[in-house]
Amino acid sequence: MKPAIRPYHHGNLREALLRAAEAALEARGVQQLSLRELSRELGVSHASPQRHFPTKQDLLDALAITGFERLSAAVARAAESPGQDFSGRLTKAAHAYVGFALKHPALFALMYEAKRRPGMLPELHSAVVAAYSHIPKILKEGQEAGKIVAGDPFRLALTLGAALHGLVAISIEGKVRGVALKTIVPETVHHVLHGLSKKN
Repeated sequence: MKPAIRPYHHGNLREALLRAAEAALEARGVQQLSLRELSRELGVSHASPQRHFPTKQDLLDALAITGFERLSAAVARAAESPGQDFSGRLTKAAHAYVGFALKHPALFALMYEAKRRPGMLPELHSAVVAAYSHIPKILKEGQEAGKIVAGDPFRLALTLGAALHGLVAISIEGKVRGVALKTIVPETVHHVLHGLSKKN
């Protein structure tokens, strides 16, 4: 008996592939991610994904781009919290960053690796810049309000970013025990801001 011929079309195949790829990434890791296997899962021919992602790397780059876009949207929503002062909005933005990373650890690792690869795609570069623009913007508002020291807000944001990224890393490794992240994240922001505070 001949094997069943898989259909070529699958509605919005690109989005279906990205969703299936992210699920596979989180479940099995990047090394086990396969366009052929995704085609099988979605019930399409093995050639179908090549219209959107000629290679596995093209798929991984698209995953990283969408990941940064979602991270940016999450942090932006938190940063725009009404009724919050500068430090409150910064804390909410930090929570959103850490929360996204811990909810999607494999995707976040892929995003971080893509950010460090040479020859970054213009679309990926734009997504990275947008995702990391929100905290510097809040810090700039803090500077304008006279709450923190002067200087390039993007450079100042590196301090908080490094602290949050380290917090994500040790949390994923299971080394944070007995203290909830809802406590640690505000403490981290507080200590960073205290270090940036103007001295009278």
